[in-house]
Amino acid sequence: MNAYIYAYLAFGVLFGLATFGNRHLFSEGPTKSSDQSPTIFDGRGFWVSLCLFWWPVMLLTGLNTAIILARRRKLATISSK
Repeated sequence: MNAYIYAYLAFGVLFGLATFGNRHLFSEGPTKSSDQSPTIFDGRGFWVSLCLFWWPVMLLTGLNTAIILARRRKLATISSK
């Protein structure tokens, strides 16, 4: 049983490290926020600790954003023709 827990947590850390650069796609939608004053919540450590336990939810929100962006691209190509 402990191996499953360790695997879950390890995948969460790896997911957090891999998605840090694109974290705007997992919470605020497809556009990056223009926050002028960085806070403690903007750091890599916070993102990894958040993904440590919540990576399944973050994965679903990332998939939702990917679907929204695909629809926008499809509409843009249809309207440009």
